[in-house]
Amino acid sequence: MMKSTKTSMVYRSGHFVPEAFSFAPAVSVSSDIEYFVFPGFADVHVHLREPGFSYKETVKTGTLAGAAGGYTALCPMPNLKPVPDSLEHLDEQLACIRRDACVKTVPMGAITVGEDGKVLSDLEALAPFVSAFSDDGRGVADAALMREAMVRAKALGKIIAAHCEDLTYAPADPRSEWSEVERDILLAKETGCALHVCHVSSAVSLELIRQAKRDGIDVTCETGPHYLLLDESMREDHGRWKMNPPLRSPADREALVAALLDGTVDMIATDHAPHSAEEKAKGFAGSLNGIVGLECAFPTLYTGLVKTGVLTLEKLIALMSDNPRNRFALGGLDVTENEYTVWDLSAVSRVNPGAFATMGRSTPFEGMEVYGRCIATVYSGECVYTADKID
Repeated sequence: MMKSTKTSMVYRSGHFVPEAFSFAPAVSVSSDIEYFVFPGFADVHVHLREPGFSYKETVKTGTLAGAAGGYTALCPMPNLKPVPDSLEHLDEQLACIRRDACVKTVPMGAITVGEDGKVLSDLEALAPFVSAFSDDGRGVADAALMREAMVRAKALGKIIAAHCEDLTYAPADPRSEWSEVERDILLAKETGCALHVCHVSSAVSLELIRQAKRDGIDVTCETGPHYLLLDESMREDHGRWKMNPPLRSPADREALVAALLDGTVDMIATDHAPHSAEEKAKGFAGSLNGIVGLECAFPTLYTGLVKTGVLTLEKLIALMSDNPRNRFALGGLDVTENEYTVWDLSAVSRVNPGAFATMGRSTPFEGMEVYGRCIATVYSGECVYTADKID
């Protein structure tokens, strides 16, 4: 295939400029379509399920799903078997990544042994090999233990990525989230640790984070496409609508969108969490928490926020690439010939989980009409995804 040079809209230094861009390695493109060339997206909150749960997802299928969605950097969470709470356990995960990952994959180490919230992991041994520490899927209930974790993470120059959930409240009660957000912000202020709040969903959490930033506390946060575009009034009795935290009120959704605009929300992460068909086929109440999102994140956000005039395209790219890369030291990108993703933003389709590369199929966006089709993703000079491979 010949190397193709085409005038496209290329993202450089935070702006899009019309520019002749040489797609390398060669990507087949049509001469009558305008393409947008973005830096590879980065998702700091995914579940690749390997080792331990490869019937749900593998590093190979999960990173291919990322590439199909335009991602070239992923941070998988530590709820695995074994949990990466020691160098020995982390090595099993790293072996899977070295063998099968097609994009940059930097795991998060567990805050506590077995994610049980009782004894701290070997943070010092893990630190050189992980992007941050998290017990995602479980909040660290013991405040004294979380404080000690923050002291040690601060000394190591690492982020604590907190799953904030107080189990004394039902998940549907926003206090289950914001009470631990409040506690962890106070601990971050006391210790000086860099705090990142995972999957923020409630307006009260946002206000706490907004005030913490005003006070100079080193805190960032993420939210997911589903919290920005959906709310509890839309929920159906199906496993594809079951996630944790759950969808919240229309007012919470509006607060999240406002927080994107004022900078309170720093980045968008999918919380891509695949399960087997059987685990998601028990209705809303009986299904496991978790939906997939890597392959439909950009089209749903572009359609729901950019096409409607809520966000600029530049802002969306910052939320999906620049900001997570900078916060988690994943390597800042301008578009180069070695790492980028190519999109046809005029293409219209419906979200079809049956065509996904991920093993998971549950998404509340199923059937949604969206704009945007990933044509190719290049990582480290290699074309790791082209649409033709799926089509």
